[in-house]
Amino acid sequence: MDSVTHLFIGGAIAAALAPPAQRRAALLAGAALNSLPDLDVLPLFLTDDPVIRMTWHRAATHSLFLLPLVGWLLWAWFRSRGGRVAAAPTRWFWIIQLCLVTHPLIDACTVYGTQIWWPLPVPPAMWSTLFIIDPMLTLPLVIGCVAAAWFGARPAAGRALAASLAIAVGYVGWSFVAKAMIEREARASLAAIGLGDAPRFTVPMPFNTLLWRVVAMTPEGFVEGERSLVADRGPIRFTHFDSETRALDAVRSQPQVARLLWFNHHFTKAQVREGQLVLSDLRMGSEPDYSFRFAVAEREGHQWRAIPAQQLKWPWEASRRLAAMWTRIWEQP
Repeated sequence: MDSVTHLFIGGAIAAALAPPAQRRAALLAGAALNSLPDLDVLPLFLTDDPVIRMTWHRAATHSLFLLPLVGWLLWAWFRSRGGRVAAAPTRWFWIIQLCLVTHPLIDACTVYGTQIWWPLPVPPAMWSTLFIIDPMLTLPLVIGCVAAAWFGARPAAGRALAASLAIAVGYVGWSFVAKAMIEREARASLAAIGLGDAPRFTVPMPFNTLLWRVVAMTPEGFVEGERSLVADRGPIRFTHFDSETRALDAVRSQPQVARLLWFNHHFTKAQVREGQLVLSDLRMGSEPDYSFRFAVAEREGHQWRAIPAQQLKWPWEASRRLAAMWTRIWEQP
């Protein structure tokens, strides 16, 4: 999730569990704790390899094997120094643990990929039930934290925090229900066009959980469709897009390409642009706009020669479609 959401998730959890007299301090402590796993971006700035920067973010610092140990060490250190943690050690033990562990869990609800089982060599978790920025998740937490800061130790603060967390948890739960509904429709619609067994993913469109994007891979490329839980009836309609699958096969074993394919679960579009083979991560964006594109090879005659990966950017058109996307939630195409 975005950094703002992490701040308020941690703040709300900590303030809800802390003794009332420590509530305001807990807001700040929880915000810091829930943001801590994302400090992995700092050492990644030291490399100019875009594949490393992408695929090693949300790795070791997001591991459910490591974070509980880190939490225990932090708790033991703060308790040894006295102060608030020593005054309420049990509460602060759970504050620290929950603030750390909820970070990778909520990240795994997005499609980017979170290596919650690091160092096991399994592909990143991408439950893809939430868009990376979702106001319906963040706003209740913001309101709860502001109320807690305002009311301090008074009972109204505890009630506001409990309500905000209940709404946030309920919304995350709803996102899993919505995804299950979309998956059911996607399975049936793809089976009807002979792609019932094709690798696929579903992901919410920006800022909501009512309009979803469905992508399935084919031997020649992929198909893309969308589904509104409000407006649509009948099967999902798909559009087919080609991909340079033979060129991708020629460089698939190259280390950087293999790492990208592992990270994005092979949901990749390959295209030739100005003599270079460009791989786009199909999970983030929609045709023809994608957040992550990498040039990985150059053409030499009839062959492809691997090159150090370069992250590419070209004109972004998706923002122009936001108004139409909002209309699409409520109306069929």
